[in-house]
Amino acid sequence: MVTIKNLYKSFGKNDVLKGLDLEINNAGIFAILGPNGSGKTTLIKSILGMVIPNKGTINVQNENIKNNSNYRHKIDYLPQIANFPSNLKVKELIRMIKDLRGKSTLDTSLITTFQLEPFLNKKLGNLSGGTKQKVNIVLTFMFNSPIIILDEPTTGLDPISLIRLKALIQTEKEKGKTIIITSHIMSFVEEVADEIVFLLEGQIYFKGSISKLKSQTKQPDFEHAIASILQENHA
Repeated sequence: MVTIKNLYKSFGKNDVLKGLDLEINNAGIFAILGPNGSGKTTLIKSILGMVIPNKGTINVQNENIKNNSNYRHKIDYLPQIANFPSNLKVKELIRMIKDLRGKSTLDTSLITTFQLEPFLNKKLGNLSGGTKQKVNIVLTFMFNSPIIILDEPTTGLDPISLIRLKALIQTEKEKGKTIIITSHIMSFVEEVADEIVFLLEGQIYFKGSISKLKSQTKQPDFEHAIASILQENHA
């Protein structure tokens, strides 16, 4: 689904991605992890076409994305921070996004799932962070695209909404979709991810299952396995 070869990106003298190679071929849930500054956001934004790499190729569903924006309709993206126009009502924003994308949507069931009915006539600027995140989730999942990218999707969610998000992610996986997640919440990653991709200093340090990582690092649990990688590389 997503193939990346020899990807380089620098901002001034700061080399962020250093010859990164990555293949995500099958349906499933893939968590991209790494400390701050490891290149996670730059990698995600490169896939989305929001950052132009200095070198390398990115293919999405066998389509080279260079000088090509058509592939983007195959991706649904949840940004880490949703900057909505504060004077718009929730229902106006949903309608606007539907009009822009021009595709059939699943917004009604999602609005019910995340209990947004009482907020549809409220202005976005008056909503709490958690409610904005629920709006963000509805906008992301209502278009039924084959690839979903979720950047810190659990931010601000209450426990019930978090349970519903996890169920939604599993449902989308069962439809054969590729779901790419970044998160700092290790318990969430351990619960949902089929594979993890661990970035360090712009390169992939590990790709595989969590059980494989625990075995490789000889650690009893996921958090200690991640800590072991970081300690080993800062020794």
